[in-house]
Amino acid sequence: MREYDLVIRNATVIDGTRAPRYDADIFVSGGRIAAIGRLEGAQADAEVDASGRIAAPGFIDAHTHDDRLMLSSPEMAPKVSQGVTTVVAGNCGCSLAPAPNGMRAPVTPPLDLLDDEGGWFRFPTFREYVEELVAHPPATNCALLVGHTMLRVQTMDSLGRPAKKAEIARMKSLADEALASGAIGISTGLYYEPAHAAPTDEVVQVCRPLAARNGLYVTHMRDEGANVLVSLEETFRIGREVGVPVVISHHKVAGAPNHGRSRETLPLIEARMKSQKIGLDCYPYCASSTILSAGRAAGATKTLVTWSKPHPEVAGMDLEQIKREMKLGIDQLLPAGAIYFSMDEQDVQRILSFEHTMIGSDGLPHDAAPHPRLWSTFPRVLGHYARGLGLFPLETAVYKMTGLTARTFGLADRGVLAPGMAADITLFDAGEIDEGASFEKPIAPAKGIDTVIVNGTIVWRDGKSTGARPGQVLRRS
Repeated sequence: MREYDLVIRNATVIDGTRAPRYDADIFVSGGRIAAIGRLEGAQADAEVDASGRIAAPGFIDAHTHDDRLMLSSPEMAPKVSQGVTTVVAGNCGCSLAPAPNGMRAPVTPPLDLLDDEGGWFRFPTFREYVEELVAHPPATNCALLVGHTMLRVQTMDSLGRPAKKAEIARMKSLADEALASGAIGISTGLYYEPAHAAPTDEVVQVCRPLAARNGLYVTHMRDEGANVLVSLEETFRIGREVGVPVVISHHKVAGAPNHGRSRETLPLIEARMKSQKIGLDCYPYCASSTILSAGRAAGATKTLVTWSKPHPEVAGMDLEQIKREMKLGIDQLLPAGAIYFSMDEQDVQRILSFEHTMIGSDGLPHDAAPHPRLWSTFPRVLGHYARGLGLFPLETAVYKMTGLTARTFGLADRGVLAPGMAADITLFDAGEIDEGASFEKPIAPAKGIDTVIVNGTIVWRDGKSTGARPGQVLRRS
């Protein structure tokens, strides 16, 4: 009888803790790492030769909108192709559940980033959504957030005002059910129109169930531009008043007048970390991506349209080109999505380099011409920023997308290669790994990813999905 299900031979191990790399074999049984080292004569049902390859913990995407993708495209090619084995979904206030009142088209933006027709908002309770993921698992694991915007849409008859007492009570009840059913936290998108009218106290009250359920508060803050410091303080206040850790989503300083202000935001975050638990993530690009609007386009140096419901032919085109050649204005394109070039490269590098910054793609999988971060966030960090620019050592880069993320989100058995941990493993060529997708060609797998393993099962090898779907819904410990 074979002693192990799988052995990875001759790997160079970067374990996700920032420890120096070392050479070893990795032995897997029952979906977990059984041993790491040199075991002479040990046999396994399957072997992978990792000579010349790095073996790292599977990457954890700290910020995704993969809620629907896990059901509609469960092979999860945009993620496993770049080494991601776990996704954190339900961000920016947008989750696929709970939807006790359903959702009819046109879907309220930004919820339309998950489904513009409304048919996927078919889970009256969060439990039913979790049960669907368990019954029909994707290739990746997931950790789920319930969205405050979704709760508002399901509860309120008008979104342009603060919630009433009874509405807050209903939102709290829906949030508590979600947390009891497997959500690890509540996300907000206070930047977006459906939630912008929510005062701080509404958010605090809706988030009250987090404390008893060991949950996180995760936020796309109210302002990432001129009032970014005020928004940071609001975020910290919500965490303190609810009594839970907070995660700042895709930290940035947007708009030319704010370029360089990461010199202000990062010291503030670090100072507040001394008295409360705070995490943050970012993506490695100077351009953001979300719904199209005139106000957002006005603050960008360049805008690319990623999708348009009435004019699908413009996907991937520059907004100015669309106006000039097709005589179409923004109002004629809506509902639509866009990429906005509004950040400074030095701010991006400063935030990436910050010791506590995790990596999150914030990819939008249902855009016709998506931001390249959907397919290339993690290889871009490893290739362009770590190897190319020397922004940090490879061990640090891996830690930012594995061990740090697992610790921040409370995923106890993920993010580190060690005996007893879940066998989520990514093998890659450190000299070759790089982004495959670009703004011109946004859908392309990464370069240099060799093999991706989720819960001991190979899900990506030889440049393609294996068809295996061993993903699990992860809980916060």
